[in-house]
Amino acid sequence: MISRLPLISLISITILFLSTTVNAQTQNTFTGWSAVFFTYKLNDKFSLHFDGQARSTDELKNLQSYIIRPGLNYHIKDNMIATVGYAYIGNNRSVMDIDGWVPEHRIWEQFIFNQKFTLANRPVTLQHRFRLEQRFMGQAIIEQNELVTDSYEFAQRLRYFARSIFPLSKTDNFTKGAFLALQNEVFLNVQNAPNDSFFDQNRAYLALGWRLSPKFDLEAGYMNQYVLGKSNNTVNNIVQVAAYVRL
Repeated sequence: MISRLPLISLISITILFLSTTVNAQTQNTFTGWSAVFFTYKLNDKFSLHFDGQARSTDELKNLQSYIIRPGLNYHIKDNMIATVGYAYIGNNRSVMDIDGWVPEHRIWEQFIFNQKFTLANRPVTLQHRFRLEQRFMGQAIIEQNELVTDSYEFAQRLRYFARSIFPLSKTDNFTKGAFLALQNEVFLNVQNAPNDSFFDQNRAYLALGWRLSPKFDLEAGYMNQYVLGKSNNTVNNIVQVAAYVRL
């Protein structure tokens, strides 16, 4: 059953993906993303979550957006975590050749279910993450030759994320060494879709990483982001560098 879960998810995602790409114009971009994911354990039941990210514009020219996302984790079991949190997203926008930063605020709730099994004499982890986001997206207008946020539009989005880590060396307990990370995340609009579609985007990612200690991972990889727009779709080719800290 464990080995079938990723396959079922990928098949469903592929069908959904193909159904949204018919007769659509697609543009290709190349960007760079950096991210830090941090967890700090408070006690046996609670821990703090934080991730910060920075993302570039096409061809790595400028900063396009940044994310600050804190949260509070509740550890239901060793392999089950529930989280509530807030996120602030700063987006660089241009209206009538006027550039400025437009905010988005999010309230989010998520549930994580972790699985562990052995594959080719290596301990492998498989994480399932379900996240619901309440999005308050800033709407920009021009005032006195400056871009300002005039109002906010509300939307809700559901995200399903699956990630697996595979150690490159045979070991019984993976505490240090090289690994491969494979993940996919699908985004679905459940209320007030900005692109007028149930499907929002998909992110597929493959990375090579190094576990320096049980508390710290560093990885770099390639992400393919497909975004469904109202009239034009985007395939974003992303080089991502990420650090994971667990204290």
